[in-house]
Amino acid sequence: MKRYIGLASRAGAIACCLLFLVGCEKSRLDEEVRQLCAKDGGIKIYETVKLPSERFDQHGNIKIPSKKDANPSDEYYYESETIFLRSGNPDLRRSHDKIIRRHDQKVLGEFVYYARRGGNISGPWHESYFGCSGISKQQNFESSIFTKDGE
Repeated sequence: MKRYIGLASRAGAIACCLLFLVGCEKSRLDEEVRQLCAKDGGIKIYETVKLPSERFDQHGNIKIPSKKDANPSDEYYYESETIFLRSGNPDLRRSHDKIIRRHDQKVLGEFVYYARRGGNISGPWHESYFGCSGISKQQNFESSIFTKDGE
């Protein structure tokens, strides 16, 4: 019986050490995300474009297709790239979106976002996530570039 208790307590100690190390790595990557976000994360607008109100949907949004889905007649498209700065569990990624005007290939704006995902004990739950605070695609990158004519 003492032998089993000894093995169980060693296994518990090893598990605690692993949890501590995983937590340290998550914290380190979260700090790296904060630094990268401060350095070049966020929305950068180089040119705004006024469009007729019929180009916007009932919620005031404009549909910009991806480059691969754009038709030759589409005036604007977006390019999106995600680079894994660290793969695995946890991972660290940089997402970079650009809206481009087709006829002159001018980048009208960019959105850069860094995030850490994972670093938790595996289970049936969602992985934890940490990204640039204060900026998100929900700020509507497109509406920062495209405005309704007459506004």
